Amino acid sequence: MDDERITQVRESDDDIRDSGSLRPKRLDDFIGQSNVKENLKVFIEAAKLRGEPLDHVLFYGPPGLGKTTLAGIIANELGVDIKITSGPAIERAGDLAAILTNLNENDVFFIDEIHRLNRSVEEVLYSAMEDYALDIIIGKGPSARSIRLDIAKFTLIGATTRAGSLSSPLRDRFGVIDKFEMYTNEELAQIIGRSAGLMGVEIDDESKLLMAKCSRGTPRVANRLLKRIRDFSQVMGDGRITVDVTQKALNQLGVDSLGLENLDREILRAIIERFNGGPVGIDTIAASIGEERVTIEDAYEPYLIQSGLLYRTQKGRMVSRLGYEHMGMEYPFGEDDEERKSKAEGRARSRSSVSDEDSDDNDNDEDIQIKFYNV
Repeated sequence: MDDERITQVRESDDDIRDSGSLRPKRLDDFIGQSNVKENLKVFIEAAKLRGEPLDHVLFYGPPGLGKTTLAGIIANELGVDIKITSGPAIERAGDLAAILTNLNENDVFFIDEIHRLNRSVEEVLYSAMEDYALDIIIGKGPSARSIRLDIAKFTLIGATTRAGSLSSPLRDRFGVIDKFEMYTNEELAQIIGRSAGLMGVEIDDESKLLMAKCSRGTPRVANRLLKRIRDFSQVMGDGRITVDVTQKALNQLGVDSLGLENLDREILRAIIERFNGGPVGIDTIAASIGEERVTIEDAYEPYLIQSGLLYRTQKGRMVSRLGYEHMGMEYPFGEDDEERKSKAEGRARSRSSVSDEDSDDNDNDEDIQIKFYNV
């Protein structure tokens, strides 16, 4: 089901096929991530002046924000080739050795989802990053011996959506570590305008901003929406993207003013109508809407939390006042979100302490029962 979503942030086959023509090739053409971009300009220029490879770079942040695009830009700015792979694709140390031995001096080696590297592959990468050498074991048993193979100096660029999953030894070997932030509506509108120009589509400023507000802070979603709305404009109009065409297309696609789709709204509606706004556990939510837990956690919940529509407590998920308002429902609680959240967490702690007392002393059943019902 996730593959069918217009606002999914994971890269689809269509994105891979079409992104080459839309991706900028130079730093000056890259929109957004200003701090990352300005620092990289300095590092790249310094590396070129010294005639050395750029220090190893780690990009982390949500998917769809331009990590792969920026890796390609770095290679272009340095005037070198780039080899692209992903963590799961490198299954054995021999696969990594084959790639590294084919790199030319100062080339860029980009590994997407680097946190998913096999541990044995990761250990081989340590010496390659630090000493530009590969330690290879030849033979087996008593006759096995280790040889060191020198490789060309290179720049490793790693990208990950889960920086916390990287091992400390690997993370510490990166000289430049940059976090990618979600884009503003103004930045997304600029990206949409640039992409529309490359696609030869006429679009007005109001449509750009409307599309940007529905893009979940992600350029990948913005470009995907632009392509689909272009289709509507060609079939329903004269090929120009206007506000009317954009709004009709968004309604047809089931995308609302915050970029929520049908299942996003179904999650909020289920928590509000069936569980009084929460708190409710993720497994219960998944069962109530007939969706897998992992799909909700990975594909839907992050944006709902980032948008302030949903938040987590020790007892489960709760819909915020903003979530009620967005769904057109009256907020039924007298307290504000923080007070309500604090009460839910307090109940969780109380029930946890009751459970502990119950296990420690079976003679206190009456007191425990009173404590439980007073919560």
